[in-house]
Amino acid sequence: MNQSRQIKIGALLSYLQMGLGVLVNLIYIPLMIRILGKAEYGLYSVVSSTVSMLSILNLGFSSSFIRYYSKYKKDDDRLGIAKVNGLFLLIFSVIGLVALACGLFLTSNLHMVFQDGLTQAEYEKARVLMLLLTINLTISFPMTVFTNIITAHERFIFLKSLAIVKTVCSPLLTIPLLLSGFGLVSVVAVTLTVSVTVDCIYLYYCFRRLSERFVFRDFEKGILKDILVFTSFLAINILVNQINLNIDPILLGRFKGTEVVAVYALAQTLYTYFQLFSTSVSNLFTPRVYQLVNHYQGEAQREKLTDLFVKVGRIQFLILSYICTGIIFFGKSFILNYWAGEGYGDSYYVLLLLAIPSMIPLTQNVGIEIQRAENRHKFRSIAYLIMAVFNLLLSIVLCQRYGAIGCAVGTCASFLLANGLMINLYYHRKCNINIVTYWRNFFRMSAGLVLPAITGTVILLRVPTDTIGRFALSVAAYTGIYWGSMWFVAMNEKEKQLIRSFAGKLRRKA
Repeated sequence: MNQSRQIKIGALLSYLQMGLGVLVNLIYIPLMIRILGKAEYGLYSVVSSTVSMLSILNLGFSSSFIRYYSKYKKDDDRLGIAKVNGLFLLIFSVIGLVALACGLFLTSNLHMVFQDGLTQAEYEKARVLMLLLTINLTISFPMTVFTNIITAHERFIFLKSLAIVKTVCSPLLTIPLLLSGFGLVSVVAVTLTVSVTVDCIYLYYCFRRLSERFVFRDFEKGILKDILVFTSFLAINILVNQINLNIDPILLGRFKGTEVVAVYALAQTLYTYFQLFSTSVSNLFTPRVYQLVNHYQGEAQREKLTDLFVKVGRIQFLILSYICTGIIFFGKSFILNYWAGEGYGDSYYVLLLLAIPSMIPLTQNVGIEIQRAENRHKFRSIAYLIMAVFNLLLSIVLCQRYGAIGCAVGTCASFLLANGLMINLYYHRKCNINIVTYWRNFFRMSAGLVLPAITGTVILLRVPTDTIGRFALSVAAYTGIYWGSMWFVAMNEKEKQLIRSFAGKLRRKA
């Protein structure tokens, strides 16, 4: 199957995965909260965030692998590819062992992290959860090599299909266990089992279908040094992301307890899906970015990269604006009336503080891969590190006084400062992207938001959504007006043709 078809179908499967994930969690998370309770759900969230911090050990090696794999693949150097496979498998295996050691240390010394934030019973349960999640993380590191190989081959249909299975299986297998009274440990045990099973399928696919080889000797001279230099600043990016995403639940667990963590975690879950609707598309273009950087130079490269940057950004803007404005107008009613229930009102405001400022970076995240492909990611890393420290210090102060909303304010401020003027100027001046062209498209498309914004405001202020029927009709009306406005005001002909083509395929299959 050709590259273009893999990308198109892969994109559709990515959104199918997102849709199924949202649908499953609409049922799974409220059920989990009601069975376990607010404190138990908060405990699960804070332990998960603590283990997730260990993923900084990835150090950006995944992007480095794609970079070197693409280089040797371009030259059809199969021995070079085999050596890259072997080298990175060794690197990720060592990282996995380090993660295991760190996780075991944290499991034995949880009081260092949470002090008096957890009760004694919560500490006992947290140690079991930490151990299982640490094992899962340890295994995931070497398995990363195999998912990267599949990505480098652009086998997106297989990759995304298996991701769909993983998205659906974990909650569906967990629900009967929760209803039978097995508790939090069953949730983590099922996650571990499903993850290991999927990893084994990836491994089988690489050896049997892609015929990949692994050579563990005679590596290219100086390659390890080049990899470390390339990944050093990517490691800072990963550290920053972990601070922005996981430090807030940890701080809340330490200073405010598990129930406040639950409020923040609920908003963060919705925000994670908001992010995935962006990255699920941009990730498909990672190999294409490296190809453009390797094949074009000068103005030709600037034109190609800008075209890709704008094209992907416009699609992301159409989708993310719909979701973000939907959160603004319907999010509070949805959380309180139909999902989590009373006691989670602050989750709505946390979600707004996370989602709205992230619109800029999420519609520009192809630029991250462009920076990496051009080896110009140092500036972004430094800028984000400064903002992460700012976020951490501000969140420590605000969370003790304002709880979950205080932490979200710190994260919001860091998003706005790091992803606004500084990064965009750097894209324009150093990364061969005409950022002026992007912002022209952004503001022109924003005109399509005027009518939906008026409609949403009227619904929010005048239309009660306290019954499922009224809520569904309000969302349906808003959806129709949003996409109608975008069709006539914001979309260009290529985007309209993409929708017509997709609709035509659906009709033919029906």
